[in-house]
Formats: sequence, C-alpha cells, structure tokens
Amino acid sequence: MVQSATGGYDGSMLNGLNILPSYTDYFNLNAATTGLNTASVFIGGFFGPLVSGIIADRYGRRPAVFWGSVLTLVGILLQTAAQNIAMFVVARIVLGFGSAVSGIAGSVYLAETFPSKYRAWGVGTVLLTLLHCRRFDRGWHNSRNRSMAVNMGVESTFVVPGYLFTLVHYHIAIHTNANGELSDPVVLAVYKEIVDTLNWEKENLMTFKETIKNPISRKRLLIGMSPGPFSCIAGNIIASYYLGPELDTAGITNSNDQLKANVVLNVWCLACALGGTHLAARWGRKPTAILSQCLLIICLFIIGGLSKMYADNPDGASHSLVYGDVAVMFLFQGFYSIAWTPLLYLYPPEIMNYAIRANGLAFSSFMLNALAVLLVFIMPIGLNNIGWKMYIINGSWDIIVVVLIVVFWVETKGRTLEEIDAVFEGHKHSDVPDVELVRTGKAYIDVGKVEREISTVMETTKLD
Repeated sequence: MVQSATGGYDGSMLNGLNILPSYTDYFNLNAATTGLNTASVFIGGFFGPLVSGIIADRYGRRPAVFWGSVLTLVGILLQTAAQNIAMFVVARIVLGFGSAVSGIAGSVYLAETFPSKYRAWGVGTVLLTLLHCRRFDRGWHNSRNRSMAVNMGVESTFVVPGYLFTLVHYHIAIHTNANGELSDPVVLAVYKEIVDTLNWEKENLMTFKETIKNPISRKRLLIGMSPGPFSCIAGNIIASYYLGPELDTAGITNSNDQLKANVVLNVWCLACALGGTHLAARWGRKPTAILSQCLLIICLFIIGGLSKMYADNPDGASHSLVYGDVAVMFLFQGFYSIAWTPLLYLYPPEIMNYAIRANGLAFSSFMLNALAVLLVFIMPIGLNNIGWKMYIINGSWDIIVVVLIVVFWVETKGRTLEEIDAVFEGHKHSDVPDVELVRTGKAYIDVGKVEREISTVMETTKLD
C-alpha cells in the first residue's frame, strides 16, 4: 500500500503540475517537452523490470523492496531540486527505476503471503493521495510548489522500517491464517501446498529459462503479463497525466477549476477502486475486467462525440454539453479504477507459478512501461493535433482487449497460488485438500501426519 501510494501520488502530482502555468512557464514547456517530462518516469520503469525479477529471486523479496525504495527516494529528492528539464528528466528516470524494482517485488511478496480469501483485498487495495487544491503563482522555484514533489518521499520512507519487521517463512502462514495457532489445519494445508510445490519445481528443474520452454508455462506467462499492456492502453493516461488538456477539449480552461477537478477525480477513483476490489474478491477477476473494459469503451466513444461537438462550435457550446463531457470523463476514470487498479498487480502473480512469478510480473511491468513511454509522450501531441479523434482511436483498440480477455483469461478467485497449477496443468503438486475446503470444514487433514511430512521434506530439501 505504501509503495502504491508513491506511484499514485506521482500521477496526481504531475497532473496538477501540467495544469499549473507556474510549472510550464518555469521549464518553458511545449507539447513535446511536456510529454518528455511526464513520460521520463516510465523510462526508468522500462529498465527497472529488466533487473527486478532477478533481484527478487536471487536476493529475496524484502531486499528488493528496500533498495527499490531507497532509489525512489533519491529520484524524488533530485526531482524536487530540479533546475532544468534535463535534471527533472534524469530524476524521474531514477524514480521510475526504483519504483519498478520495489513495486514488482512488493506485489509478488503480497501475493505469496496473503491468504487466498483475502488476497484480492491485500494486493488490490491502494492508497490514493490527494493533490493540494490550490494555485501556486510564484513558480516552480517557490518552496510551496516543490513541496508537492518532495511529499512523495514521505510514503517511501515508511518502507524502510517496514523492511526490518516483516515476518518470514512458516510464521507468515501461521499469523495470516490462524492468528498464531501453530497446528491449525488451514495453516498446515497452506504450508504443505507451498512446500510440495516448491519441492516439485526444484526436482523438475523449473528455472525461469527452463520453464518458458514449456507451452503451458508460456501460456501462463503471456496471460499473466497481459494486465500491464492492457491497463496502459485502456485510455487512462489521458486523465492520469493530461487532465488539463482533456478538460480544455471540453471547455474547462481555468487552471484553478482544473485543479479542483483533479482532487474530486482522485476521491472518485478511490471509491471505485474499493468497489472494484470487492467485485474482484466476490465476483471474480475475469468478470470484473470484462465489465470495466466494456464501460471504458462506451465512455471513450461518448467523450469523443461530445468533444467533437464542442470543437465544431466552441463559442456556441451549451453548459450542459461541457458538463456532460466532464461527467463522462470522470465516469471513465472511475470505471478504469474498478478493474485495473486492483488487478494490475493482483492477477499476474496469481497466474504465474513460483519459477516465473517475479520475472513474469517484471515482464508485465516492462511492457506496461514500454507502452507508457510511447503513449505518455505522444498523447499531448495527439490531443493538440487531432483532438477528439484520440478518444475514438483509443476506444477502438479497447474492443480488441475485451475479446482477448474473454478468450484467454482464466479465473483465479478462491484458489491458493499452488492450486492455480491445476487450472493449467490439470492437477496441483500436493496431496492435501484445497485450502478453502479445509477452511470451510468440507475436507479434513491428519494434523500429526502432515506435520511429520512437512518436517521430512524440509530436512531433505532444505527449502526453508
């Protein structure tokens, strides 16, 4: 949650800065340099995933989160002190690199530690921070203005002490499933599944390189990495980073009004993200994604149509047209938050087995950032040159995304990470009953026997 807050604040902050004349005038920005300043964080996010999976697998999830957060802090400090475009861009590259490393490792860690019944809430819930709704007229050099940038560091600093107190190994299963009860049947079922599956992967040499040679694993990798690019091309980049130009197309041109809209938008998205997390937990991941994506398509075509009406006759546009366009823009961002805010880092770790989990999530993040570098850079240029047509183009390729989700995605709700193997391979690699059956009393295990089996496996394989 702390790591997600940093990323959420960055999007909100850049949205506000791109609205403020004091920021754009200080750096003397045009459409291209605005895109560069904003997209540079994704350049770091592009390179971060190349090493994040390797670091998380070789040195552990916690060290990757810790050092990624340290790099994020360095980038934030450099960004706050930026005197020119070059310094601002370099700072955001460092920030993006650190955020990618800590974000990938943190998401994998949460997916591996949360009980299956709480995993959607544990991984999907994020903190959305609010941007100060006030106008800074003294320029980027003024300390009040730069404070928006340094505030991001407050969230990241909480990761550092958290690193020292994180529980590991068997104690995670004990505390998250049974409030510390050592011999609880659910705890033993969870841990036996983990031990058996890791032992099976070790015996079958399931390294990342060997795993992707397997057709089933390649399928899991492709499905698991899809939320990254799907969420990126959904269309939220426009409102996430360029709310000002988007509101300009609807006739809301006053920067103070645009800042107020940015704050209200974040509150609305938070409510929708919480609702979407509930849907993902109760209804399922795949249905939630399909619903959200269909609503996004409808909104994009409506926004495109209303923006065209305004562009054809801006002087004669009615207030109802302007407000209707803004209302649909807000609905769009809320509908995006329903699925992609919780699923972006929830679904990939569920789909991919241990051998490819960290690197697979890194691949998803790599594709997201690769597309984001392109789209965030060209979006202000596109809005400036073809205006409302950008929404129509975006809505058209979102239709393809819906088809891909319907055809290829599988449901993971209510299963442990080890039990998802059965969805792809026809069976799981452990002989204990499914955890939810044990939790609900529909299946039972011999506690003493399972404890002895776990001890034997641990002694012979040294998995802990």
